[in-house]
This record gives sequence, C-alpha cells and structure tokens, in this order.
Amino acid sequence: MSPPDAGRPAVLCLRPESDFLRVGVRAPASLAVAFREPGDGDAAELARSARAFVLASIGPRIDELLAGARELELVQFTGAGLDRVDGDALEARGVRVRGVGGANAVTVAQYVVGAAIALLRRFPEADAEVRAGRWAEERRHLVGGLLRDLGGLAVGIVGLGHIGLAVAAAFRGLDPSCSLAYFDPQPRDAAAADALGARPLALDALLRKSDVVTLHVPLLPATRGLIGARELRLLRPDAVLVQASRGGVVDEAALAEALAAGRLAGAAVDVWEEEPPRSSPLLALEGTAARRLLLTPHVGGVSRQSERRQFLAAWEGVEAALVTT
Repeated sequence: MSPPDAGRPAVLCLRPESDFLRVGVRAPASLAVAFREPGDGDAAELARSARAFVLASIGPRIDELLAGARELELVQFTGAGLDRVDGDALEARGVRVRGVGGANAVTVAQYVVGAAIALLRRFPEADAEVRAGRWAEERRHLVGGLLRDLGGLAVGIVGLGHIGLAVAAAFRGLDPSCSLAYFDPQPRDAAAADALGARPLALDALLRKSDVVTLHVPLLPATRGLIGARELRLLRPDAVLVQASRGGVVDEAALAEALAAGRLAGAAVDVWEEEPPRSSPLLALEGTAARRLLLTPHVGGVSRQSERRQFLAAWEGVEAALVTT
C-alpha cells in the first residue's frame, strides 16, 4: 500500500493485480491499493487501515478480515454476487456492500442460450458417443426425431434482473418464434419484459409450461433450494434446465435423481452448492444420465470483455465512494 503521506484512500484488493492487468485495467491513481490474498501474512494488518475492500464474488468468506477492519467504509465486489460477507451486519456497521450488476449480463445470456442449444441438440451425448467410436449409431439415434432447436419452444426465466432481461433478449433475438415467460415477484423492468413479449407466471406454472428453464436469482434464504425435488417433478420430461444463478438455488441431489430417473432431458450446471464441487451427486452420475449433463466451473459470466467491464465498474464504484464524496 502506498505511504501514508500519499493522502490517498487505502484499499485492500483481495485478488491478484494480474487479474486486472490481463484485461488492460489498472487501479485508479487516486487510490492507494494493496493487492493481497486473504491468507497472506500482512493481510490482516492492512485490513485494519483499509477504507475499502475489493474482492471477487466467488471464494471463501472473509469474516475474520472484516472483524479487524475498523476504518472500513465499503466492500466492493467485482461481480454481482455478495455471498462472501454478511451484508446486513456490515450495513449495520455503516459499511456499504456493493456488487457490479449487469456488467456481465450479455456474457451470461450467451452462455445460457449456448447451453440450452447444446442440451436440446444433445451435444454432450453426441460428443461422448463419437469419442467412443459409435459415430454411425449415434447419428442414426439422433436423426430419429430427437433433436430440437428453439423454434416454437417455451422459455421460462426465473429471476428478471439485469441478467434475466439479457437472457430474454438473447432468446428473442435468436429465434422470435420461441415464447418467453418469467417468474419474479419484483422484476427489475416489467415494461422491458413486456416489450420482449415475456409474460409473468407463477413459478409452478412456469415450470409446467417451459421447454427450457433458466435460473437467474441471487442466493437468499428465500431462494435456497428454490428448485428442489417437488419443482423438478413439475418439469416436462423433455425439458432442459440451465443453472447459471448461484450455487444452492438448485438442490443438486434432487437434480441428480431426476436425471437418473429420466425425468429431465438435460441440465447445464455452472454454479455449485460447493465450489469446487468435490462431493456433488451430479459428478457421480453415469451412463445416459451423465450424458444429459453439461458441466462448467462457474464461468457463465466470464469472458475478457465482461471481466474488463466488471473491473472498470468496480474501481469506479470505489472512487465514487472514497474520492468524490
């Protein structure tokens, strides 16, 4: 961190500087920034004088560091998720907790549409079968009426914030013939949804009617386990599910059971109850059930372009809070 006489607000960034530099982003010169990992030897000492923390949305909680940060005014995440801190407790201390909403919305939307198409066209299954030397058998199997595209399908979007709206726009832009519905008691922009032709539905009705269900809600007490065994039974057997919200929104054991029982055509899982997912029952699936799965390591919102947008927005948020106020 820069010397005290520099007169710049002290900021502790809990992710490597190289993360920012690789997409051409530097910390503002108006801030005295120290880049550390939470377990670094001097991180706790630096935290005591830091007026702001900057950190990724993914990773372990940092409660111990926060307890010693008596000068803290702001916790700024470089993503949308705020799960690594107790936001209510910090707000009670007068510490603002901020994420970067919407900066990676288009990137997530591209992931969702791509994952849905991959599942509807059975790409994971086809890849495994071709690698196993069953090219001709798999082609006959798939050509026999099993493959679908988006035309005329019903897409259900659970959570209509920045990302949910971007997902709706992406599906509408790619294939105007698909129908859109959403579940969100407090949509960010109902008028924008209406302009896209997306209609509101209760969650159970949305699950029953949709060919593609995609999730975009934060992890809150009300959304933990939102999609469990009961909800999965409401889905059509030929429906596909895309989980790109937060780990814990979907009951992974219930999802694994639905896939094993053949009650779901496929699922894409990018976010996990435990990250890395060492003991997820989804990883234990075999055979046909495993080939209905598309698994990714929490990268649905990651691209060079989205990271640059997120990092720039995060530093702008810190500057606005500490320098221009």
